[in-house]
Amino acid sequence: MSDLDVRPARLDEIDAVLAFWAAAAEGVSVSDDPAGVRGLIERDPEALILAIEHSPATEHSPASERSGRIVGSVIAGFDGWRCHLYRLAVAPDRRRQGIGRLLIEAAELRFAAFGGRRADAMVLERNTTAHGAWGAAGYQREEHWRRWIKPLP
Repeated sequence: MSDLDVRPARLDEIDAVLAFWAAAAEGVSVSDDPAGVRGLIERDPEALILAIEHSPATEHSPASERSGRIVGSVIAGFDGWRCHLYRLAVAPDRRRQGIGRLLIEAAELRFAAFGGRRADAMVLERNTTAHGAWGAAGYQREEHWRRWIKPLP
């Protein structure tokens, strides 16, 4: 049995986060590189929330010496006006165990502390597995909005 910590990402975990997203996230973002993740953590050190799985402590590896494996992530961004959720991902071998819900709840607590009134989530159309997870967490698809983007130089 393992235990799970939900906490903000650290700068020394950038490579591990990128490797995790490559294995567990659906799609790729223009910011999926060391500079993008570093910029996020430096600007808002609590926005990138991770679920870290630790193996149980033993006499050979006490809790203070254990390392962990990233098994989930979500970005909970707040711009002072809206609450945005991105990059919800759960390790394939840990899906359907409540990790996604735990991460969403952590993000919602963060938003509540800011006085946020509504959260929106970026979810790929083709990621039907994610649709179920977001729906189970109480989120609804909003048909009358469309996202417009422009890559910046």
